[in-house]
Amino acid sequence: MKPVSINCQNMPCPQPVMQLLQLLKNSRPADLEVIVDNQAGLENVSRFLRSKEYAVTHAQEGTLWRIRAHTDSAGPVTDAGAGSAEDLSQYACPVAAEDMRTLVMIIAPVFGSGDDALGAKLMKNFLATLPEMGPALWRIVLLNGGVTLAAEGSPALDQLRALEQAGVSILVCGTCLEHFGLMDKKRVGETTNMLDVVTSMQTAHKIVRV
Repeated sequence: MKPVSINCQNMPCPQPVMQLLQLLKNSRPADLEVIVDNQAGLENVSRFLRSKEYAVTHAQEGTLWRIRAHTDSAGPVTDAGAGSAEDLSQYACPVAAEDMRTLVMIIAPVFGSGDDALGAKLMKNFLATLPEMGPALWRIVLLNGGVTLAAEGSPALDQLRALEQAGVSILVCGTCLEHFGLMDKKRVGETTNMLDVVTSMQTAHKIVRV
């Protein structure tokens, strides 16, 4: 019998696995063929099919991989959790270092608690050291007392300006600026709202809270 074929070219992971989950939701073909065009897809699809008790082989054809799978236990699928997000998380592609987006969220003008004078020095040093994150450093969000770091007179202004000039996005909470009476004293960053903050959190691959 001709195998059921799925073309997963140009699909970032975990989309190829999602396609298989959709196919296997109601039936379990004895023979499958999946075409992918990247190494991550090859590994993820093969691992997923093996977890479903398929014997898996593959062959490379130019820039494509043709994955063939066979099982002797064809029939309906009864795994109720097959399509859960928890199952799919293990098939997510690793993010390349140059594409990593790290969000640093700062909610106070000092680093840590105990001694505010020491905390202010530590915050200044922290901001000065952030460039060591490299291209992964994507955005800094200043909330609550953290917005004072972007205001006139802040000892950390030079560090924040250097980060902005290096291409790091700096978002400063507008509601927080209004609360502290600093709207006219902001000297660095872009005034923003909570929607932008939430969207940034959704977009980031990693969030560091200070």
